[in-house]
Parts: sequence; structure tokens; C-alpha cells
Amino acid sequence: MTIRVVIADDHAAIRAGLRMILDVEDDIEVVGEAADGDVAVAQAKALRPQVVLMDVRMPGVDGITATERITAGGVAKVLILTTFDLDEYVFRTLRAGASGFVLKSTSGRALVEAVRAVAAGDGVLAPEVTRAVISAFAASNQIAAQAAPAGFGELTEREREVLDCLGDGLSNAQIAGRLFIGETTVKTHVSRVLTKLGVRSRVQAAIVAREIRDR
Repeated sequence: MTIRVVIADDHAAIRAGLRMILDVEDDIEVVGEAADGDVAVAQAKALRPQVVLMDVRMPGVDGITATERITAGGVAKVLILTTFDLDEYVFRTLRAGASGFVLKSTSGRALVEAVRAVAAGDGVLAPEVTRAVISAFAASNQIAAQAAPAGFGELTEREREVLDCLGDGLSNAQIAGRLFIGETTVKTHVSRVLTKLGVRSRVQAAIVAREIRDR
């Protein structure tokens, strides 16, 4: 299946560069571009892409607000593209429901794989800061409301194992390897974990896992 992508960035040259990287892949098609958050939300609703590649800082409606609007409606998954790593922007985008983020300095190949991973249901955090982001976010007061979600008690033993793996920043394939189960089974468990915890993304679930682990 072709992965449909919308690129949202206020710099035309960056959008053009990203399109060149993605459009050469047989399984990825860039179906739209946006220079601000309002247009990104509108295009996501109209074009129904699997992934929106979203810049954080844009004029008007910024990437964080646009991410929240897109994920709240279940319109598409959002992959944040940013020059920042550990700062308030990253925390706010993850809180808004983004499936993860990659740095603008990442390689073209890594970007392509990140888009594929998000489309497949995996969360993506730049490898350089994966555990640092989760740990820092979990240690902050920004997720106090998620400290002990009511749904945690509803998780089965296997679902808690999967949640723990998410807390380590593992992909579906890595979870399957650790728990000796199939990837399809992992996806089912992850979906149930998200539903029971009442979170929008596996990254948010990872944050909850780390907070529970560190209590």
C-alpha cells in the first residue's frame, strides 16, 4: 500500500527537499504541502494521508496546535520534523498526540524509514534522544495528569509487558523479539494498551510506562 504524506513547513525550499527525498520511494507519495498549521489541518482532512510530516514553528497556527487538531480527530498520524531535541516544543508535540519526531539533521534514509514506521503504527523518536526524551518528560510535572491512569489496572499481564517495552522505546519488531510473539500480535496489544490508558499515541504510553516504573 502506498503511504500518503502531507508535508507542512513554512519554508518552500525545505518542503521541496523533503518531497524529493520521499517521492522517489515506490511506496510513498507526497499528496500535499502546507506552509502553516491551518492549511496542514485542512489538507489532512481533505486528502486523508497516513502521515503528516509537521514542522513545529510556523506562522499563524503552529505545528503543535495543528498536531493536536489532526490527532484528536484521528485524521492522520503526525511525525514532527524539528531542529530541536530536548525542549518544550518536543514535549508539547508528544503531549499533543504526535507519533514521534525526527531532527532536521537526520539523513534522507532515516527520514524515509521514520515515515514508514509511523505509517505502520510504530512510534518514532530520534535515536540520539529516545530514552532521554521519555525520561525527561516522565520526570516533569507536565504529565502529572497521566501519572496513574485509571486504565492501568485493566491491563493484562501481557499488556503490561508490552507497555514496559514501549517505555524502553522499542519498535513493534523489537517488542516481538523480546516477548517472543508475532508483530501482528504486538500491534493488537499496543492498540489495547492505548485504548485502556486513554492516550493518543504509543509515545504517550511510553511516557506513562516510565513514570509508573520510576515511582
